Amino acid sequence: MAMRRVYSEIKGKKVKEIPGYIKSTFSVETIKTSVKKSLDNYNDKYIQTSSVDPLLHICFYGMAFSYLVALPNERRHLEHQQHAKEHGGH
Repeated sequence: MAMRRVYSEIKGKKVKEIPGYIKSTFSVETIKTSVKKSLDNYNDKYIQTSSVDPLLHICFYGMAFSYLVALPNERRHLEHQQHAKEHGGH
């Protein structure tokens, strides 16, 4: 949704205007404000209502993050195993 909004705003601009738009839209201050607003909205929606959803979010996204961190190591292990099988190793 946010990318669609950015695209629709950029679509009407000239090429020379785009760098200025990107600098103003994605400045450090704008990003800080956006993150703070998102955290406040999350707090209002889940934390203040005593919902169990934050715990589920931590479990799910923690699992996904650990999978993505371990993925390169697992791929190397599987490639080594395949190489050993093809060349008669252990």
